Amino acid sequence: MAESASASPGGEAPSLEGVAVGVVGLGLMGKPMALNLNRAGARVTVANRSRGPVDELAGQGLRPADSPRAAAEGADVVVVMVADTPAVDAVLHGPEGVVAGLAPGAIVIDMGTTAVPETRRFAAEVAAAGGRWLDAPVSGGQVGAIEGTLTIMAGGDPAVFETALPVLRAMGRRVTRVGDIGAGQVAKAANQLIVGLTIAAVSEAFTLAEAAGVEPGKVREALEGGFAWSRVMELHGQRMVDSAFTPGGRARIQLKDLVQADDLGRSLGVELPSLAAGRALYEALVAEGDGDLDHSALIRHYRRQRGAL
Repeated sequence: MAESASASPGGEAPSLEGVAVGVVGLGLMGKPMALNLNRAGARVTVANRSRGPVDELAGQGLRPADSPRAAAEGADVVVVMVADTPAVDAVLHGPEGVVAGLAPGAIVIDMGTTAVPETRRFAAEVAAAGGRWLDAPVSGGQVGAIEGTLTIMAGGDPAVFETALPVLRAMGRRVTRVGDIGAGQVAKAANQLIVGLTIAAVSEAFTLAEAAGVEPGKVREALEGGFAWSRVMELHGQRMVDSAFTPGGRARIQLKDLVQADDLGRSLGVELPSLAAGRALYEALVAEGDGDLDHSALIRHYRRQRGAL
């Protein structure tokens, strides 16, 4: 049975005094998440593949570590926030990996978007090493990570979820236990399918408006509050209007997530034709050289097709 806990915007943050948290991965999402854990009172140790973000956060009072293993040593909770399944594999394993430094009973929380079969394998390996596992991917992008308002969807044992809940609530507004191990990643696959296809729908709608000589910004304004309005229309629609594609979520990561969702569907014998079409659009965008732009840059693919870019 799913369980949830919500923290109201502007409400009192949970106190993590006395809790040791290791954070591995300090990219667009991981860095602000680590800072929010620190603000909540946790003793935060950070590690990253490149040293720059570690030194930056060390300058703000967080503890630097030279490896995932060092970040895990002595931690009650280890948060992993890296780009993809191979990256999770890399930071967990080997002599300098998280598993090698894991304290008995420590909880490893994978908060990235990881393939479901590998998630279950990683969880079993962590358990064999004496640790506990939650898959707890997030939605809300860099803005949500900075503001501590992420939506978090968790998979794991109910008791482990309850133990980890104060840590999760320091980073998210809404935290939901979806089910057992892997269920959080299934929910994230569904989330990314919806986000990716909604961005495609907004891109097509604005392309239609542009081709007809109507300003997309006025179309967006007219749709506010109606059935077509959404968080994607609010944030990504504005980015499309402004042609402002500094990444909050990169297009190549959106593609990776759609590929994982597609693979999951295939493994279950489920036909997902809209997902297949959306995947092809993002594959084209990445092939055109826009993979490191925000995923709302999908509209650039349509503009290229029209010769308007």
